[in-house]
Formats: sequence, structure tokens, C-alpha cells
Amino acid sequence: MPKARDFILGSWRAVSVLGVTEILAWGTLFYPPVLTIPLIAAERGWSLSFAMGGLSIGLLCAGLISPMVGRMIDHHGGHVVMTCGSLAGAAGLLALVHATHPVTYVLAWMVTGAAMAASLYDSAFATLGRIFGAAARRPITVLTFPGGLASTVSWPMTHVLIGAVGWSGTYLVYAFVLAFVAAPLHALALPRHRADPQARPQGTSTPPPTTVPARGWIFALVVAGFAAYAFIPSALSAHLLAIFKRSGIDPAVVVTIGALFGPAQVTARLCEFAFGGNAHPLAIVRTALTMTLCAFVLLAIAGMSAPVAAAFSIMFGLSNGLITIGRGTLPLALFGAAGYGRLVGRIAGPWMVMQSMAPLVMAFIAERVSDAAALGLAASFALVALACFLTVRRPV
Repeated sequence: MPKARDFILGSWRAVSVLGVTEILAWGTLFYPPVLTIPLIAAERGWSLSFAMGGLSIGLLCAGLISPMVGRMIDHHGGHVVMTCGSLAGAAGLLALVHATHPVTYVLAWMVTGAAMAASLYDSAFATLGRIFGAAARRPITVLTFPGGLASTVSWPMTHVLIGAVGWSGTYLVYAFVLAFVAAPLHALALPRHRADPQARPQGTSTPPPTTVPARGWIFALVVAGFAAYAFIPSALSAHLLAIFKRSGIDPAVVVTIGALFGPAQVTARLCEFAFGGNAHPLAIVRTALTMTLCAFVLLAIAGMSAPVAAAFSIMFGLSNGLITIGRGTLPLALFGAAGYGRLVGRIAGPWMVMQSMAPLVMAFIAERVSDAAALGLAASFALVALACFLTVRRPV
């Protein structure tokens, strides 16, 4: 573990900077829509499905441009690309405030989606890969600690701001934060150097691990596995608490159950950092997906009750916390650090496309069939993801 001064003066300064800016990016761009979009729909006189569709289009755009964002970080560095992402996020939020026509509303979400591609975890991982090379695993893991608490900060803050200044005032505040806090931190405080792709952690004498080319069946299985998993957190974040309420659990208890997710994520990441240093990321991802499937099986067998729902939320939070680390570290372990930004972008594209579709598909199944069928669909994506990663073999 680096010394404290390295987080201020050394390369690990990137982790300190991104730890702050990831909370700001997730907290202003990704988490607020669940609270603001119903208010936007009511004020503009639009249907909730159309208003939510704008967010889906934004996520779709994020997926489509993610490979380009990764390549740009490889070539120009996160201090350039992530600065542009923060400024684009500010512009997108300002556009949402003034978008009174459906077309301008959709365009505003497209800009905001592009900002997400250049601001959230994938761009941050690519930035750390460029700075640390093959030694990026520990910095990536540490970065996910503060990121896991973004929802814990964002939702209460958004709720307070909406009560004080309304949804439009909230987005104006968030645009200011992105433009005048996140963007300067990216531009001025992120390290600008590029590491040797084969650089090892200081004090490590072991030879670099064997890697495989980022193409062919192994790469396709990794992309498919992460894309299949992406359906689950996106679908459940939009519908799980509502499903719990419809099952008869008291709404106040449901809110408490939902709050267990964030701390469970962080707990899993702390455990991985403390005890999982020698475990291959492939084993960690397989373990996480197995836990996800066990959580769904628990719901199916034990039925919907407050204790079971709480256990599900904790198990899902633990597994999602590990998967987030795996998204950054597994490509590094399998394919190496050369061109890591482009590699992360190629994996992030299908992930975000699936993320954009999941809430709509989940809503359709829940409304037309049942909540149990919707949960079964989510569980099937976990099974597909696990099958993909079980098929992948570590290079020898």
C-alpha cells in the first residue's frame, strides 16, 4: 500500500482525484433521474415512459461512444477526456432544465449520456490503466470504495435540493458542481504521464502474468458475460423496491432494505482489497455471480418477506461490489495493459447498451406477466453471465 504522501504528490493522486470526481459524476448524472424524471414528466405534461425513455436513449448513446472514449483516453489521457466529460455533463444538465420540447429533451439526454461515457467508472478505470499500467489492479480496487457510496450521498442530497429549489434548481446546482469542481480537478490535478504497460507494483519481483490477445472467443465471452450481468443492476435499481412494495412489505421498511445495498458493496470491496490480492479476478467474478444466483434462489424458495428481501439486498450488494472491481481488473489480467483504455471502452459499450434496455424490458415483463417472471428473467441473465465466465479459461 502506498504512503499517504503518494495520494497527494505521487501517481496515487489519481485515485484521490477520481475518488472525489466519481462521487460527483455518479451523484449528479446517474442517480438523480429516479427522483427527478417523474417531476420532469409531470411539469412538462409528458408520460413517465417517454421521460424515462430519454434516460434510456442517453445510456444507449453512452454505450455507442464508449469505445471511442477509451481510445481517446489511451491517446490523450484522462485529464483531457474526463475534463470534457464533466463539461459535457454540465451542458447536458443545463439543456435538460431548458428542454421544453420532446426533441430537445431527447437531445439533452444524448449529451448527458455522452458525458456519462466520459465520466463514470469505465473512463476512470481507463485513466488508471494509462497511469499505472499492469500495476493498476490495486488503484482500481481502491477507487471503487468511495464510488460505492455515491448513491448514499446523492439520493438524500437530491431529495433535499428538490425540496428547496425544485428539480430544475437541483440540476443547475449539479451543473455548477461538474463545471467548476469536477472539471478543474480532472484538468489540473490528474497525473498526465503514461506508464509502461508492463510496469509491475513496486517491490514485486514476480514476472508479468501471461495474457491473451483481446480478440476471439475469450474476448467475446468476457464482453457477453459483462453485458448479460449489466441487465441485472440496471433492471433492479429501477424496479426492485417497487416489487418489494407490491409484495406487501411496508414502504418504510422497503426504503431501509434499499439502503443496505450501498454499504454491502463497499464491504465486499474492502474484503477483496484486504484478502483477495492473490485471487485471480476471474475467480472473483465467478464467486460474485454465484452469489447473485443464490440471492435469486433465496427469493424463489423462501418467498417475499422483509428479512428475505433484506438478505437479498445485502447479497446483491456484495456481489455487485465485486463485479464492479472485476470490470476493471479482469480485462487487465486476461488481456494486459497495452491499449487498456480502448479495451475497457469495447467492453463498456455493450454493458451500457444493455443497461439502457433493462428497465424497459423489466417493466414490460412485470406488467404483462408478473413480478416473479421479471425476477426470473433477471436471474436468467445472471446464469448466462456465469456460464460465460465459467467457459473462459485463464491463460497459462
